[in-house]
Amino acid sequence: MGKLINRFTYICGLAIALTCTQVQAQEQPPLDLDNGNAAIEAVIPAVAPAIFQYVSPTGGDATLVLRITTMVTNAWFDASAPYHPTAVGVYSRLGRRPASEAETNRNINIALLYASYHVMNSLLPEQNGLWRSMLENAGQDPDDTSLDLTTAVGIGNAAGMAVVEGRLRDGMNQLGNETRVGPQRDNNPMPYMDYTGYQPINTAYTLFNPSRWQPDLQRQGMGLYKIQQFVTPQYALTEPYSYKSPRKFRALPPLASYHWNFAAYKQQADEVLAASANLTEQQKLMAELFDNKIEALGFSAVFAALSQGLSLLEFIQLDFLTNMAAHDAGIFVWQEKRRYDAVRPFSAIQYIYGSQPVTAWGGPGKGTQTIAAHEWKSYLEEADHPEYPSASTCFCSAHAQSARQYLGSDLLNWSIPRSAGSSRVEPGLTPASDTSLDFPTWTSLEENCGQSRVWAGVHFQAAVDEGRRICGVFGDKAHGYLQKLIDGTASVRKPARKIQSRH
Repeated sequence: MGKLINRFTYICGLAIALTCTQVQAQEQPPLDLDNGNAAIEAVIPAVAPAIFQYVSPTGGDATLVLRITTMVTNAWFDASAPYHPTAVGVYSRLGRRPASEAETNRNINIALLYASYHVMNSLLPEQNGLWRSMLENAGQDPDDTSLDLTTAVGIGNAAGMAVVEGRLRDGMNQLGNETRVGPQRDNNPMPYMDYTGYQPINTAYTLFNPSRWQPDLQRQGMGLYKIQQFVTPQYALTEPYSYKSPRKFRALPPLASYHWNFAAYKQQADEVLAASANLTEQQKLMAELFDNKIEALGFSAVFAALSQGLSLLEFIQLDFLTNMAAHDAGIFVWQEKRRYDAVRPFSAIQYIYGSQPVTAWGGPGKGTQTIAAHEWKSYLEEADHPEYPSASTCFCSAHAQSARQYLGSDLLNWSIPRSAGSSRVEPGLTPASDTSLDFPTWTSLEENCGQSRVWAGVHFQAAVDEGRRICGVFGDKAHGYLQKLIDGTASVRKPARKIQSRH
C-alpha cells in the first residue's frame, strides 16, 4: 500500500507540473504485477501526461478528457470482469476464469494493460510509441495480438477491442465522418468536429443578444489570439451508459440571464464582481484545482480507493463508476447548454457597465483594483461553451454522489498540498506560503467545486445551484448500472449509436 501511495503522490505532482511547465521524466520503479496496481503504476502515468500534452493543456476540456478516462476505465472493467465471481463486461462477454487466476493481481493487471493499449491507440493513434512503451515497461509485448480467452493477454485484447468498437460511433464523431449541416458541410472531415450546425448568435466582436453566449477572444501569446468555438456540441447526442436519453432531464430556465429581466441580470453580474474583488488565496487555488478535471475528479477517486484499502477489482469498479457518472452527466449538461445558449459573466459585465469603473481582481499579481468594466477578466479563462448550467458543478455532483453510493459513506479526508508560488495563474506569488486544500467529505468537495466557478468568474450562481440540484441523479444512475454489471444481470450492450438530434 505504501508503494502505491508514493506512486500516487508522484502522479499528482506530475499532473500539477504539466499544467505549468515542462518536467523531466523520472525513472519509476518496476511494476510488481502480482501485488501492484497497473492502472495506477503504469496506465495513469502514461495517459495523464499525454492528455495534458496532446488534448487539454490544463485538463479543463472536460468532454474530451472524460472521453479518454471513461473509455480507459471501461476497458479496465471489461478486462477484469472474467476474474470476478459474477461480473460481466459492458461491451463484452468473455467468460469466467477460475478463482485461482485471481489469487494475485497478475492476470488482472496484464489484462487491463492490453485493454488500455487498444483504447489509447484508438483515441490517440499518433502516440502509439507511448502506448507501446507503457506495455514494454510493464514487461509485456505490444505485438502480442492473441485473442485466446484462457489467457490474460487474450482477455485484455478482446476487452479493449470491444470497448473501442462499442464507443467508436457513439455520437462524439471520433472518426470525423458524421454528416454535417449548415456552413460546415463542405469542410474536410475532422475527428470530433461539430456536425450539428451550431452557430452562436453573437460574435467575439459584437454582442447582438446580451442574453446569449458570446465566444471570447482569448490571448494565446504575444500577438496570438483565439476566438472560441462551442467545443463538441454533439456531446449532447452521445449515447450514455447509465440511462437511455438526456431528454427526460431538464434544467430550469436561467431567468436572471435574460437581459430584459435587468434587475436580476445586473444582480448576478454584481455577485461575480464582488467575488472577484474578494478573492482569497484558497479560492484561487480551489478554482485552479477544479479546472483540472484529471486532478480534481480522477485523483480524488484514486485517493479514496487507496486510503480505504480497496482491492484491485474494487479500485477498477470505483474508477469506472466515477468516470461514467461524470461522462453521463455531461451529456445532459451539453443538451441544456445548447438549449439555453446562455451568456457568460464577462459579456454581461461589459454590457451592463461598458467603460464604467468596477472594483475587481485586476489580473495576475495585481490584486483588487478599480478598472474599466470592459477590461475586466475572470480569474480563469472561460471554457469554450455556453454558461448554463455549470458543467464542472454537474461533473463534481455526479462524481461525488457515485462515490458516496459505492463507498457507503460521505467521508473523504483528502488533503492536497500546495507549495508557495505554485499557482498556475499567479506563479511565484500564490500562495504566499505552503498550504493545503482540504476536503473532509465528498460533500465538501462537491460544494467547493461548484462555488469555485463563481470565484473564478466564469459562472453565475444560478448555474452552480442548478448543477447541484440536478446532477446527483447521474451518480445514482451510474451506480445502479454498475451494480447490474457486477452482479451479472446487465443486458448485453450493442455498440453505441448517437442519439438522433431534434435541432
